[in-house]
Amino acid sequence: MFPITRMRRLRSSKFRPLVRETRLDVKDLICPIFVDETISKPFEINAMPGIFRQSLDSVADEAASISELGIPAIIIFGIPSEKDETGTHAYGDDDVVQKAVRAIKRQVGNDLIVMTDLCLCEYTSHGHCGMISDSHEILNDPTLEILGKTAVSHARAGADIVAPSGMMDGMVGAIRRALDDNDFKDTPIMSYAAKYCSVFYGPFREAASSGFSFGDRASYQMDPGNTDEALREVALDIEEGADMIMVKPALPYLDIVYRVKKKFKMPTAAYHVSGEYSMIKAASRNGWIDEKRAVYESLISIKRAGADMILTYFAKDMALELKS
Repeated sequence: MFPITRMRRLRSSKFRPLVRETRLDVKDLICPIFVDETISKPFEINAMPGIFRQSLDSVADEAASISELGIPAIIIFGIPSEKDETGTHAYGDDDVVQKAVRAIKRQVGNDLIVMTDLCLCEYTSHGHCGMISDSHEILNDPTLEILGKTAVSHARAGADIVAPSGMMDGMVGAIRRALDDNDFKDTPIMSYAAKYCSVFYGPFREAASSGFSFGDRASYQMDPGNTDEALREVALDIEEGADMIMVKPALPYLDIVYRVKKKFKMPTAAYHVSGEYSMIKAASRNGWIDEKRAVYESLISIKRAGADMILTYFAKDMALELKS
């Protein structure tokens, strides 16, 4: 007790690095990349200042620059030149993500882990993550075969990890079977196992041209008030063959990150999403917060909650800051 115990003794700048419990490292980061089949040069996303859609000509250079910063992995989101009701251009060998993966692998080789987001919302004309009926019902089971075909096409192009994000029941099992049946048994699956129906995805809709034309995604993304359901979702995905699991978004769901990591002890990712990025950028531009400190505090809190990997649009900025 005081005065024998003085908690402030170790809070001086001299001792802080020695007793710090949680450390953020560049190897914790995964950098998202948007690649747009319709553009010829990088295009800045209005809702996400500093983040660009890359062209098929520029995406490999962008990946190389990320790798040079020491960031170990990227995740690719594709914007096709054509969309239809069934997401046909999600799984062709010459579609946008497949071309991007091959270009990156040619230039960067195996020095960078290439993950691919595996969802249909960027490829469907209606913007939903699954097939739809005439009455606009999201059809779960018919979607699974298409997700399996898409996963195989990504792996065939050279993707190191596939990351299904559509929250369809049974999607991990369907993808695992499709990969195994096509000699990709060693391709890991990182499942968006606990993906909430969140307002914080707003800027992503612009970034990936994935806005929906009717309804919402509440019938397949999780209710923000539910926690036990997240644990059930994660358990099911692990049983179906997920090698890594993800919680999305990150900061509003740190309790979920903590519970998932504590219960399952699986490699766990958290997605620091577009809305979280854009809020910090907006506040910083208005002079309300220090951007660098806000980013570090946000990411260290995600790591402290239990995340092993953090997908963040601040990955490049954070890597530069950590190196300095």
